[in-house]
Amino acid sequence: MFNFNYNSAQTNQEEYSNRFDKNLWGNVFLLSGGVVLFLIGMILYGIITNIREIPLNEQMALKGIKKFNSPNIVIDRYNYSLSIYEDTLLIKSYRAVFGRNNKIAKTKIGDLSTPVGEYKICDIDTVNKYHKFFNINYPNLSDAMKGLRKNVITQQQFDQLKYEFYYGNCPKLLTNLGNNIGIHGIGKLNFIFKNLPFVFNWTDGSIAISDENIDELYTVIKKGAKVVIK
Repeated sequence: MFNFNYNSAQTNQEEYSNRFDKNLWGNVFLLSGGVVLFLIGMILYGIITNIREIPLNEQMALKGIKKFNSPNIVIDRYNYSLSIYEDTLLIKSYRAVFGRNNKIAKTKIGDLSTPVGEYKICDIDTVNKYHKFFNINYPNLSDAMKGLRKNVITQQQFDQLKYEFYYGNCPKLLTNLGNNIGIHGIGKLNFIFKNLPFVFNWTDGSIAISDENIDELYTVIKKGAKVVIK
């Protein structure tokens, strides 16, 4: 007659369960440790890369210029770069990130996209939560005309934006095109974001560079500087 030992089977099941739990938690620990080491490695790589970056004043000396007379900025959304020129002479490029919806150019408020076109620095805020903020005159006249044709704004709003474009500084009228777009630093999370070795678009439409890099720009960029975003 078959004699089933219930206690023995239960003991074996418990031992198997314990071994399974130990293996599971061991694998979780190893996986978590691997992820942490990977993240630390990426941050260290980013730190080394930033340390090796040549300061703007040294780049100016290498290019043979003592000061900027006609500085302008060219921003490339596809190469994730912000470059500063003295007239047409490239002086230095910085890594930049953009709006979370970087596949299209900005056309309306809340689309999380970065505008495309020719703008100028219309204001500089040195006590912004993103360290420093170089406001650009978005929407410009071209943006306003496109918005009018697509019925995003009214004729009255277009006329006001046109007036502000020619006679004002930064656009004050808030319309469905949006405004308050610019170039800024990172702020509180600067150490983490600036050392990421990959691109992470996180802004609402503005262009972000590290706090250290925007500090460099602040030494040479003034209101009225030309900004081209493509």
